[in-house]
Amino acid sequence: MNDGCVEIFCGNGRGKTSMALGKSIRSCSRGNSVVIIQFLKGRETGELNYLNNMNLDIKLFRFEKSDKFYEELDEQEQAEQRENIRNGLNFARKLLTTCECDFLVLDEALGVLDFGIAQPEELISILVKAREEGMHMILTGRSMCQELRPYVDSVTVVETEDLNS
Repeated sequence: MNDGCVEIFCGNGRGKTSMALGKSIRSCSRGNSVVIIQFLKGRETGELNYLNNMNLDIKLFRFEKSDKFYEELDEQEQAEQRENIRNGLNFARKLLTTCECDFLVLDEALGVLDFGIAQPEELISILVKAREEGMHMILTGRSMCQELRPYVDSVTVVETEDLNS
């Protein structure tokens, strides 16, 4: 069995999800099944909607029910969404246990840590299992959680520089 590979795309710049999607399409073109689980975004993003029009073995899951971004929700709505997000993390664990895909993207999973919805140990257990199962995994988000670093093969930081200052 191949060793798994874990990548993180983080930073304040735009394009992290697009980079993960590009790698997903490349993996799919090589005959791999791909699952993308998206967290915290609320509104659907254009590049992911486009997947529905393509005949690729890429499945997209969103567990949140609101159209708003998580930080735009009131306290009660956030509590409900936290439960939905936790269901998404449990689904990722199930995928790893059943080996239902070869390539897994947890889009905005780092944000789940930023908001305190999950603890680093929870993501670490997912990363360890992915590696054991030989799965390629990508996590995206703004902030790199340093506790994850020993379990990650590469970190790509996407930064935006304001050239008008």
